[in-house]
Amino acid sequence: MEKMKSNSKKLNIIRIYLGVFAATLLVVGISTFPLTTELDFLYTIRSYFPDFMQSWIATVDNDIHHTPEEMFYGTDWLAFAHIAIAVAFIGPLLDPVRNIWVIQFGIIISVLVVPTALICGTVRHIPAFHQVIDCSFGILALIPLIISYRKTLQLEREQEDEFISPSTVNTAP
Repeated sequence: MEKMKSNSKKLNIIRIYLGVFAATLLVVGISTFPLTTELDFLYTIRSYFPDFMQSWIATVDNDIHHTPEEMFYGTDWLAFAHIAIAVAFIGPLLDPVRNIWVIQFGIIISVLVVPTALICGTVRHIPAFHQVIDCSFGILALIPLIISYRKTLQLEREQEDEFISPSTVNTAP
């Protein structure tokens, strides 16, 4: 009975962390669609930021308003990718042990955010402070994923122990 409570608690912790992770991906994805509206708002409040960030916000705002509308189709696909990855986490929310590979996938792509942000950011002349912000998304994503991964491994071991417990092994000749 105690093992069942322990397993249930682990499962709830896994679901909370993965749920927050998936919900965050979903919100980030959806928030990418109204890019110009968000940037217009950021531009109006730019005075609250340090000078070096104010100039970057003004540059991006100017560039966005001089970009042909069809180019934003790329950011629509960025939004879709976030939403698609969030949907992939339904499997581990339902059965983390069976779908542990999705959690591993999430860890791998979170780690890959860092070199991608640094390499592409440098190539695209993105300021260092913005590259650090982008890297932080991958690093912060690792927290719920690693916690979920470790709890899932514990849950898997406990389920295996229950499956192979002495009471279930047939010792008859």
